[in-house]
Amino acid sequence: MNTPVIHRVSHEIKRRRLDVLRVVDITPRMRRITLGGPELAGFVSLGSDDHIKLMFPQNAAEQAALQSPTFSIKGDGPQPAMRDYTPRRFDLSLGELDIDFVLHGDGPASTWAEQAQVGQHLYIGGPRGSMIVPDIFDSYLLIGDETALPAIARRLEELPAGRTVLAVIEIADAAERQTLQSAAEVEVIWVVRGQADLLDTVRALTLPSGALYTFVAMETKLSRQVRRVLLDTHKVDEAFLKAVGYWRAEGSEEE
Repeated sequence: MNTPVIHRVSHEIKRRRLDVLRVVDITPRMRRITLGGPELAGFVSLGSDDHIKLMFPQNAAEQAALQSPTFSIKGDGPQPAMRDYTPRRFDLSLGELDIDFVLHGDGPASTWAEQAQVGQHLYIGGPRGSMIVPDIFDSYLLIGDETALPAIARRLEELPAGRTVLAVIEIADAAERQTLQSAAEVEVIWVVRGQADLLDTVRALTLPSGALYTFVAMETKLSRQVRRVLLDTHKVDEAFLKAVGYWRAEGSEEE
């Protein structure tokens, strides 16, 4: 019998035209937009931190290219602005896909989400693949900011009873706290930006016991710094640590 391991599964990349079914504000700065329609059939997302491409045409040429049956992501010709987002929830029996948007007032995705109304449509593509983390861990450490909340919340909902989770989530202010559901035993530390330092908070953590899987997602430079603290201070197993950058601060440079 094979022991389950973390592995990646590839999916067919398909462009889908979906309709806006609902628009709900989860917090003052987090808006959930529910998409659906016939083209959602066959959609698959097996990993809690999967990414799909959302497409935002900025002119008539990009809109026409996107509607063409020969359109291809990274293909020739005009390309719409694209942004990566986590499928927060999907239910093919209901024909629904939830996407959570941080409303930060800048960029094509936030700008679109701020004006989105029922009946509008949005093109998506992917996910290209899923990273499968099998249920082989006793505990989980999940660290992120608002942009990682959809992935963190989805993983919490998918975890079974008998698991222990410590989540550290950086937010703009107390109003951005969300109610997170899970069958697992969960402790959430909310770090309000400007009132507490995320790196200091991570350094002071007492990690859950047992076999641990760690997920970190936030601004790119800060994600690297958190990763280094986890490796140097807490000696987490690098093989079971995933640290990614979901966005890049203005003016930051690659190291």
